[in-house]
Amino acid sequence: MTASATIDVPEAFAASYGGNGPEARAWIAGLPHLGAAFLERWDLRPDGPAAYGMASLVLPVLQTDRAPAVLKLQQLRDETAGTAIGLRTWSGDGIVRLLDYDEASGTQLLERLDASRPLSSVIDDEAIRVLAGIMARLTSVPAPAGLRRLSDIAAAMLDQVPRAVPLLRDPDDQRLVRCCASAVSDLIGEPGDRLLHWDLHYDNILAGEREPWLAIDPEPLCGDPGFELLPALDNRLEGIDDVARVVLRRFDLLTEALGLDRRRAAGWTLGRVLQNALWDVEDGRTALDPVQVAVALPVSRRWDERFRA
Repeated sequence: MTASATIDVPEAFAASYGGNGPEARAWIAGLPHLGAAFLERWDLRPDGPAAYGMASLVLPVLQTDRAPAVLKLQQLRDETAGTAIGLRTWSGDGIVRLLDYDEASGTQLLERLDASRPLSSVIDDEAIRVLAGIMARLTSVPAPAGLRRLSDIAAAMLDQVPRAVPLLRDPDDQRLVRCCASAVSDLIGEPGDRLLHWDLHYDNILAGEREPWLAIDPEPLCGDPGFELLPALDNRLEGIDDVARVVLRRFDLLTEALGLDRRRAAGWTLGRVLQNALWDVEDGRTALDPVQVAVALPVSRRWDERFRA
């Protein structure tokens, strides 16, 4: 790498991510220096403009042997602290390969995939089957030590419910949150021990050369695979007339591919809805996201036929 190599931080990314507070703005301000340091440390050459997501900057690079890779820069958070542990455990089986990692900053050097070809570019019937196959492979792996645990997350959610429910204006929303909490309460004693991706949806699966499709951007978690389903259920529902039918079709396909008990998977899916609801209330919202409600209602029938919102 030449000494003058550096990175440019897209203004749109700096503006959006900087809105998360002073720590985020300080991290954004240090990104050019951080990126340049790792270009030099790992002897990398920039190979195109940087891309970005909600919380990370990704720079295409060439390694010393001219093999393509990407340099991923993201602020360390609880959700991403176990990324390297998860990627090393999966070892590229259904997911992007980790080539190098810096523990202090969370900086990753990753196998390069085709970011212009996400699974969301494929029609839904094919896309959900591809996703199900990848999810089945990833969740077949026992979680290693050192990751966040669903048992702890579930207990924290149940502690928040009594304070959160009164902040929702609609009694139907309140009732749905209580239903979700009841499911979590019933399942918390058996939280599972699988290695979960936690955010596996169509845009987090990209085309590759080593395999046709590979997952990216895990936020690893130890828990029950049923807690993994929601991002695939609420993904790309815009313009669908019969949302309940599509959600249940996806749910049944996923649970069959993963060999899950449907009632148990429904309960943990409601737990994921609960997690999103609690985050929304924490952000000051007084109504549930309509998409979350549209997913939760049909899934709740798989959990308890007696429940009707």
